[in-house]
Amino acid sequence: MPRRTLVSLGSVNADFQVRVDAPAGSQETLLAHQFRRFAGGKAGNAAFLGARFGHRSLLLGRVGDDALAEQALAPLRDAGVEVAVESVPGRSTGVSMITVPPDAKKHIVLATNANDDWAVPGIEAMAGVFDGITGPACLVVNYEVPAIVVRRAVQMACRQGWSVVLDPSFPDRVERDLLPSLTAIVPNVAEAEALVGFAVASLDDAARAALALQSEGVSIACVKLSDGGCVLAGDAGLWHLPGGHLKPVDTTGAGDGFTGAMAIALLEGRPPLEAAAWGVATAQHAVTAYGSQAAYPDRARVEASAGELLDRAVPLERPAC
Repeated sequence: MPRRTLVSLGSVNADFQVRVDAPAGSQETLLAHQFRRFAGGKAGNAAFLGARFGHRSLLLGRVGDDALAEQALAPLRDAGVEVAVESVPGRSTGVSMITVPPDAKKHIVLATNANDDWAVPGIEAMAGVFDGITGPACLVVNYEVPAIVVRRAVQMACRQGWSVVLDPSFPDRVERDLLPSLTAIVPNVAEAEALVGFAVASLDDAARAALALQSEGVSIACVKLSDGGCVLAGDAGLWHLPGGHLKPVDTTGAGDGFTGAMAIALLEGRPPLEAAAWGVATAQHAVTAYGSQAAYPDRARVEASAGELLDRAVPLERPAC
């Protein structure tokens, strides 16, 4: 059987993370502790999971020509990710500055830096990498790189018959005419609100948002909820996967873990509801430890938790307009 490939395209960052004893903005200066440096970025996090789950995992992106590039990339290489990331002369690597308050709900300030520095030769080089991939593949991509890069990647992936999973961060960059080319779109609540134009304050709202996105042509629309669960709209109908009861330590990277695990499950040919259960299971385990990649569970834990989650899945009625 040909080896399956997860192709992860998007942001690659160096994360700087601290815990604080009060919410961001509650006072001018917050006293911090437990300072840590991690590898991060949406594409880096998804690629880490691809390798951790036993697939060929290929990372495409940009870093700067600075010391932070190794902070962002070394843990990925160590995990077995194939790093096809270009260093951009004169630019800084993307940086996420993360504070984690007592309720574990992180606050992030992101400097995209080199992530947004793509030129035509780099896009053409990406096309060459895509052409060299044989066997089943899935592209997982986000908009923390320029929209033209996402467009070209999605077009190439579709030509090769791959599945495509989009994390729509940043939602204002999303080009709506690409939605029919996607296998799945996986916004969080804030991103869903930006995309559909109405508040997502309840389960019915999340269902309406998922259906609205699906109506634009995407096969699977999955709204990630703040409790770690999700609402899924797909060919098998409308479903709610409830969040878990694990006490969160740090929510950093949980959404990225959801996206990566769902993409991996789809790559393996699993049904959409099972794929979403993989996403929920990964996100739930990710919040129980500090950091993102370092907190991600292994395949065995995800498979076991996903099975339990499927038993709790609830079919939903279509909400009234």
